[in-house]
Amino acid sequence: MGALNVRTDEAMETALRALAGEHRTRSEAVRYALLRTYKELLLEQATEDAERLDTDQDDRAEMLAIQRFMGME
Repeated sequence: MGALNVRTDEAMETALRALAGEHRTRSEAVRYALLRTYKELLLEQATEDAERLDTDQDDRAEMLAIQRFMGME
């Protein structure tokens, strides 16, 4: 496991205090925030991919063919 040093400003310190609170250490708060942000990024990318695929007629035809093959339609 690695270690990371981060310089914080007042806004970051305020956020850390709010996230750490009674139940988390500062390290746990940073891990939580980083993983939550990463999850949001993955969800945004998945949404963009789904929208892109939804407008691609060739991809839609292939998805429908796979669904028919699998008995899902």
